[in-house]
Amino acid sequence: MTSTLTRRDAVLRRIVAADEAEFAASWWGQAPLLSRAADLGGPDGFRDLLSSAAVDELLSRRGLRTPFLRVAQQGKVLPGGRYTGGGGPGAEITDQVHDEQVMRLFADGATLVLQGLHRIWEPLIDFTGRLGAELDRPLQVNAYLTPPSSQGFATHYDTHDVFVLQVEGAKRWIIHPPVLPDPLERQPWGGRADEVAATAEGRAALDVVLQPGDALYLPRGWLHSARTENGRSLHVTVGIRGLTRYALVEELLGMAVTDPRLRASLPYGFDLTDPDAVGAELTATVDALRSWLLTADPEQLAAALRERTVTRPAPLSPLAQLDFAESLTPADEITARPGLRREITRDGDRITVRLAGGRTLTMPVSCEAAVRMALDGAPCTVGGLPLDDDADRLVLARRLLTEGLVVPT
Repeated sequence: MTSTLTRRDAVLRRIVAADEAEFAASWWGQAPLLSRAADLGGPDGFRDLLSSAAVDELLSRRGLRTPFLRVAQQGKVLPGGRYTGGGGPGAEITDQVHDEQVMRLFADGATLVLQGLHRIWEPLIDFTGRLGAELDRPLQVNAYLTPPSSQGFATHYDTHDVFVLQVEGAKRWIIHPPVLPDPLERQPWGGRADEVAATAEGRAALDVVLQPGDALYLPRGWLHSARTENGRSLHVTVGIRGLTRYALVEELLGMAVTDPRLRASLPYGFDLTDPDAVGAELTATVDALRSWLLTADPEQLAAALRERTVTRPAPLSPLAQLDFAESLTPADEITARPGLRREITRDGDRITVRLAGGRTLTMPVSCEAAVRMALDGAPCTVGGLPLDDDADRLVLARRLLTEGLVVPT
């Protein structure tokens, strides 16, 4: 499947003071990288993405609910009941954020963590969609608002890479090398808390204060802690879900269910306490697995891995989209929905458009050239689609619009 976005590192350059090739070769998955505002967009470089005013908007006027907000104090996440409650008449919910309670907790030194902003705050929806398309990875965005002289969380590591974007105020970051290089999601830092604490007592690999417009890249596994000194701090963290060789192993094992040798039961009366018996079955199983791996289909494996990196395409406006489709004319212009992944295949007199998540559309093969033109990423007029007449062009364009594959340019 391909992405409709083809520009490389246009968004990455906003947050990394290196070109894509240099970043990939020297830092990606290897070491932290500090990029100063002077080498990026300046001290206001990220204020278009979020601000204190935006935080107030989210906390007070958007009906925010958990888990879109977490509150941490002295290294612990507070129960949601400390800052949420009923939504009032006409809103039959029990976990709506209460802004006055949040205000009091923040004034008492608690850190506010706004989660999932890539789904609820428009500037970050757009930014995350474009960055995710460049990196070809699922992303998640949180924001951290920390009061003066405070630390939200103790030293820890994440199981995904992160970009830290300092928006307002300043925050001191202390970085230590991993206690477990390249941890998987099933290997969180809590299982190595003693090692983490001991390593945090040693010499830091990086001790830096982030100012507005600065950015910090941290590979998964690198230990970090951050605290404010004078004044509050607001930063955005972009998390990048990893794609590892272990993921290949997991997918291959899933595919291996097709091999009857690997589905076979162990012998009747098999003695799990007998090392020789276990060793013999291990040898036979490894031989069968090795033999099967030589026949594994790379295309099937690639398809399975693509499902792991599925990202939501750019938002569309459902009502405006339907209105546009209803009033469509040959002069109107459409383009593929940004971030949409698809694969077009032909089978006899039909074509199939396969979308991430398993959804498919089938059409007559006579539509193939027009479908490919509409989905290739470049804007096109409905009247320019390579079909016999405008009636056919309008029918196809309306279907692509109502199925969410294309949007008005």
